Amino acid sequence: MIGTVLCYVLLPAARLFQALRDAFFTCRKNVLLAKSPPTQIEGVFAATRGRLVPEEQEGLLQKWLDEGTENLPTSESVPAVRKLSVTLTSDWLEGSELLMTSLSDLNTSPEVTRCADQQLSELNALTSSELQEHAVAELARLPGEETVTSAGSVPGAAEVPQTDHQTADSAGINVEVLNDDPAVLAWSLACDAETVPPVFPAQPIQDAVPFYPVPTEVPYHEILWRDWEDLSVQPCVLEQISKNTSLFEFRVMSYNILAQDLVEQGLDLYVHCHPDILNWNYRLPNLLQEIQHWDPDVLCLQEVQENHYWEQLEPTFKEMGFACFYKRRTGTKTDGCAVCYKHSRFQLISLSPIEYFRPGLDILNRDNVGLVLLLQPVLPEGLGLKAVSPLCVANTHVLFNPRRGDIKLAQVALLLAEIDKIARTAEGSYYPVILCGDLNSVPDSPLYKFIRNGELSYHGMPAWKVSGQEDFSQQLYSRKLLAPLWPTSLGVTDKCQYVTLCQPKKLGRREYSRDFLLQFRFCDVACERPPQLVLLEGVTDAKPDRPAHWPKPAALVKDCDPQPFIPRCSGVIQHSLNLTSVYSHFLPQRGRPEVTTMPMGLGATVDYIFYSAEPVESKAGRRLYKDGALKLLGRLSLLSEDVLLMANGLPNPFCSSDHLCLLASFGLEISNLREN
Repeated sequence: MIGTVLCYVLLPAARLFQALRDAFFTCRKNVLLAKSPPTQIEGVFAATRGRLVPEEQEGLLQKWLDEGTENLPTSESVPAVRKLSVTLTSDWLEGSELLMTSLSDLNTSPEVTRCADQQLSELNALTSSELQEHAVAELARLPGEETVTSAGSVPGAAEVPQTDHQTADSAGINVEVLNDDPAVLAWSLACDAETVPPVFPAQPIQDAVPFYPVPTEVPYHEILWRDWEDLSVQPCVLEQISKNTSLFEFRVMSYNILAQDLVEQGLDLYVHCHPDILNWNYRLPNLLQEIQHWDPDVLCLQEVQENHYWEQLEPTFKEMGFACFYKRRTGTKTDGCAVCYKHSRFQLISLSPIEYFRPGLDILNRDNVGLVLLLQPVLPEGLGLKAVSPLCVANTHVLFNPRRGDIKLAQVALLLAEIDKIARTAEGSYYPVILCGDLNSVPDSPLYKFIRNGELSYHGMPAWKVSGQEDFSQQLYSRKLLAPLWPTSLGVTDKCQYVTLCQPKKLGRREYSRDFLLQFRFCDVACERPPQLVLLEGVTDAKPDRPAHWPKPAALVKDCDPQPFIPRCSGVIQHSLNLTSVYSHFLPQRGRPEVTTMPMGLGATVDYIFYSAEPVESKAGRRLYKDGALKLLGRLSLLSEDVLLMANGLPNPFCSSDHLCLLASFGLEISNLREN
């Protein structure tokens, strides 16, 4: 489908000549950026990183004009208002290709090729000196003509006179749009072409806004380039993978795709974005194309709007070979979490949605949710007697509020308890676990350390400190975490396990029953009268005598359980899943930290992929790991804050969410089935 936009311009020849010259050059560069490798781009535009010098610009434009001189009109009379037709391909409106890459179709489109000579001839005519004089004269004779502007144009925008026959088959264009990114321009033109522009009264020519040259396009493809880091070639990984060990390889993506309702409710967060790139009809093809390009086998999404999921995302994912599961946030929230997996690679064993909201508990009074799945990898045919362990995949979006770290910690503890239930084997060990999500906590924060190190002492900690998102230390009053963090009625222990699923006590361990405690009634402490005790004759003045047959205190201590008793109100929580992060959270080649999102222009890491590993040692309170049955084979590199600032932050015309996607490649060991 080809949409034609007719742009009527009436400007001084010199200024129009300069504007169209820069426009041609910018469009040409955009085509090469989208279709050429970096080495070719460097060769073609080595001297044009900023702008061409005037001599080079003149030469380049003259070359284009010379190519079309054969079709120039021979008549000397030129109309005052000429039509400059710009033909754009709109194939990006069908399918899931990136909108900005569709501009590359302009270079090869047959429709554009056919009208190239006509456009060049019209450009040459518009730049003649006679055109300006004739146009002013014609404008003076048309004071009552109607003018046409684009829909949604700002007050004071350039308004161009049009005749009735011109209005019938043309669409207006806002000149301000021309100063924006070409990707946005292409999308705007396609949308405007389908609507009839409103008609406004004519204004004097002196009120027109000057037509400024189009700035050089931001090369998003170069700035936001992300490398694939192959970790399978590292010596430490090669040592763990023997030549006789086969691996079941798969990719996992975690992506906060930014729900459209949240965009519209918080437009103040996106004042740096052009309104068009915040439109869902623009963002959806970008997001789908990005997911399809990286081709994950397991997809964990956050901020998935419910109506978009059922109407658009799930049908599309099913066509891509995914089986999908969705959990909307409780209450009045319209978004939630989704987990999708390719049914050709995995089969579902069990599914467990989690709601963190618990009525009557202040520590769990928010509407966040999570999903925990147990998947069985599907081995290809022809492997014989082979087996691979099931895989537990969890996805969640934790509360954002930086001041309520106590709620964040309780939500994570509830998620870990559910993972403990789903991933626990009959022998008491665990299947491999992959935990994805937006945890709204920065690296090395107490919550991050709890997940990675398996333990956290929280008693007396300020609540804002748990996630590390903001510093509220200057406030006079701040909420502090007190033990126990949640009541026993929740049914979750301080080891993040459900009470009904706790490991049975060891054989021979004594219970602290009444009969057991009575054995200590004649110990030395019990036979001593407390000094604060009021002396009452016949009541508190008697000292019990230890019977001759009573065992000595040393014998009692020796017979007791050697394990120390830690009461539940100790202020320490633990878990036994042994999780480590896919990412290191630092870019050594740039000397800067990684970021996954940029709220208000400030980069931060809040999105993670954790996976099961084997602990080897602990240094300075930090647990070190090595890969076990689940091996990390590769990952998609992240970006730094300064790089994202060069692309005007997030979202932008290239990345349609305010988060970057996370992608990792794993390998599960395939074992031989033993006979009997």
